[in-house]
Amino acid sequence: MPMHVRSLADVDSHFKTIRRSAAHIRDLLIASKDQPLDLLRRMKFELIGRHPIDDRELNLVEQINQTWTFAVALAATRELFKLHPHVGGFRLAPGAHAALPLDIMSEKEGCIGAEVFAAVNPRNNNKLAKDLAKLELRSETHRYIFFMSPCYPGIVRLENLEPAQSQNRLRIQVWSVDF
Repeated sequence: MPMHVRSLADVDSHFKTIRRSAAHIRDLLIASKDQPLDLLRRMKFELIGRHPIDDRELNLVEQINQTWTFAVALAATRELFKLHPHVGGFRLAPGAHAALPLDIMSEKEGCIGAEVFAAVNPRNNNKLAKDLAKLELRSETHRYIFFMSPCYPGIVRLENLEPAQSQNRLRIQVWSVDF
């Protein structure tokens, strides 16, 4: 089910939820008396984590992945509100089993579409190239890729990572984000 974000206050509220789910696992790890390999087994296979937004259990590895995907989506949405203040809100459904064709889509049909991810390097697993190829096929007026990576700290547009402009089409913008 897509998450509707209609204001910067919504972004802040969702970040609070993400922080609460992260605090849950921090507290569990601090209190753990498990042996190191037993703890790693629990992190990988048991439902000791929490989904960053929904109130449900996950294994910790999946919590980490989902946390950063949602954090990037929310940080990207914050930037999209700055770039397009009159768009009227966004629908977010980041992740592999998402309910939308793109990770972020404007409430106003056909206006804005974006893909998001978090990675040590945006070129790992050809993620950036795959998202660029996906967005090339889309018809939204404004298309974006937002990612979080220690290779590109801060919030900045990275024109050197953008493809050449298509005929009669606006360029796909590539941004690094942080929160």
